[in-house]
Amino acid sequence: MLLFEKRFHKGLLDGSITLTFRVWRRPLVKPGGRYRCHPLGVLEVDEVSVVQFGAVADEEARSAGFEDRIDLGRYLAARAVPAFDLPLVRVRLHHGGDGDRVPIALSAELTDADRQLIVEALAKLDRRSDAPWTKKTLQLIGEHPRIAASKLAAMVKRDTASFKADVVKLKKLGLTQSFEVGYEVSPRGVAFLDGLKKKSKRR
Repeated sequence: MLLFEKRFHKGLLDGSITLTFRVWRRPLVKPGGRYRCHPLGVLEVDEVSVVQFGAVADEEARSAGFEDRIDLGRYLAARAVPAFDLPLVRVRLHHGGDGDRVPIALSAELTDADRQLIVEALAKLDRRSDAPWTKKTLQLIGEHPRIAASKLAAMVKRDTASFKADVVKLKKLGLTQSFEVGYEVSPRGVAFLDGLKKKSKRR
């Protein structure tokens, strides 16, 4: 796990922060590794190297979320880290999503075969439950995006734990996406629901 103060979260999410400097006795991450960073999701490490503080350029400090190298030094010194004397582990990284996203979730192009597979998968989930819930849950999320799961569960008179477990099933089908708070219907899910609406109007 990689930890970052809240002040760095926005830059990690929008890609303006691509470096971090750590005072570790040895690198604790490796290139190609994926590390969860709550509440951001997953950070993917691209490169790891060991450098002396004096070799850090202002541009690199800015890529780590600081104004310049002096600002980085102050940050480390405030945490009682003798940055000027010890080597730093320089980690180049990028945000790798929420960690649970299914790649097809971002595809809004659905063939008739794709739609049929989704219909069958949802029907199977409904059959395994006491009552149908899949389409109702998709529509609920669509109407209330990024609302806490506890509030969504209350709207349909369900307990939060089982509600969240069911949303995970929809996510695995590429129909929803998770965020720091709540969910959204994915582009794939929107395309599926739009198709249902059009089909209903034709009847």
